[in-house]
Amino acid sequence: MSRSGWRKENAWWQDGLQFTCIEGCGKCCNEPGGIVNLSIEDAKRLAQYFEMTTSDWLERDCVRKLDGKWVLRSKKSDGICIYLDEEMSCTVYSAKPDQCSAFPWWGENLRSERTWKKTARTCPGLEIHEAPIIPGEIISKWVEADRHSAKGFRHLAE
Repeated sequence: MSRSGWRKENAWWQDGLQFTCIEGCGKCCNEPGGIVNLSIEDAKRLAQYFEMTTSDWLERDCVRKLDGKWVLRSKKSDGICIYLDEEMSCTVYSAKPDQCSAFPWWGENLRSERTWKKTARTCPGLEIHEAPIIPGEIISKWVEADRHSAKGFRHLAE
């Protein structure tokens, strides 16, 4: 059993769920006020992507929450992700945070079939009938990656 109390083998989604990411959709990133939690690994990967030190990248592209954890900065103009461009594409796709990669496999979305159906109303990739079935083992790995990101970090050890 995981620390959160759920067992993958008893999860309603254990046999897999259909999903495909639709190019140019960007709905999951186009949420004003959305918070992207960062793991230390995310911060180091993105800093390397920009050929910056991690501390310089944090200063430029992140903010601290009240609890001291680092999160990705949003655009001041609309509260949308700073890396989402006008074409609804991620400008850091190859280095994006694990929380972003884990969507829609967040624990909050998979809590029940009801919360999953609510997520499907905002994510067109869950409504594609010919989408591949993502196996429960893969879903479980993304749930854990999202949980790891949600823990965040407060201190940088470079």
